[in-house]
Amino acid sequence: MTPALLAITLILGVTLCYVSVCAASPFGNCRKCRGWGFAMKTDRKGRMKRGKDCRRCHATGKRIRVGRHLYNLWARTYRAGTDTPAPKPARTPASKG
Repeated sequence: MTPALLAITLILGVTLCYVSVCAASPFGNCRKCRGWGFAMKTDRKGRMKRGKDCRRCHATGKRIRVGRHLYNLWARTYRAGTDTPAPKPARTPASKG
């Protein structure tokens, strides 16, 4: 197997694995708080205690994966471009009387 063919196969395999991870689990742990939803800090005695809520994930501990975000953008654009507008109702002349 040539090095180019091996590289293409490897890149294709990694891409398919990432696509399957994004489809199975679209949300991953927040990188800033590591999935806790808040920062940890220590008090004067050195004991760990809860800090402020994470601003990046809004205290949920989860963030949408990059691949899933790109898929959502693509799907939204596709739906907007292929969506046919609803037919307008026929106008009836107003009755005078």
